[in-house]
Amino acid sequence: MPSKKKAAEAVASPSAYQEDVVMEEAPEVPEMPKRRSDLDEAAAEQARRDPLAPSALAFGPDRITALKGSEQDAVSYRIEKEDHTLGNALRYIIMKNPDVEFCGYSIPHPSEDVMILRIQTYKAEGTADDALSKGLDDLIDLCDVVADKFKDARVEFMAGRETPDSK
Repeated sequence: MPSKKKAAEAVASPSAYQEDVVMEEAPEVPEMPKRRSDLDEAAAEQARRDPLAPSALAFGPDRITALKGSEQDAVSYRIEKEDHTLGNALRYIIMKNPDVEFCGYSIPHPSEDVMILRIQTYKAEGTADDALSKGLDDLIDLCDVVADKFKDARVEFMAGRETPDSK
């Protein structure tokens, strides 16, 4: 299996579509814990094992904090080191949840690496923490499907591509 550095260089170079480039499989993402304290413990354990793993980067300690004044069904989260890329995708996925009444995000200032995500659920339904957890899980699943389809299309493309020697 090629190293991460070699794979990154292959993707960045014009020869990235040569047949010798091997796509690495994404590591297993552990199931998201139900309580915030379990989330911090799981993230700390994952970060100790592999600090560059997606789950360690996404759910690291102090990356996601609930702001003061939040209730169970209406919470504002401060998410460090994120921007519109995650904000818009996560807002879209969370709004697909029928238990969610409102979800929105803002970037307080372009020079700050912070996103504020607000989730409000219907009172009789689940909590905002549950909605965030489900939204993150659903977004990870969606990204896995897109990555699988990309890999399949790439393999199909490479199989049908003429080599310079076959002309």
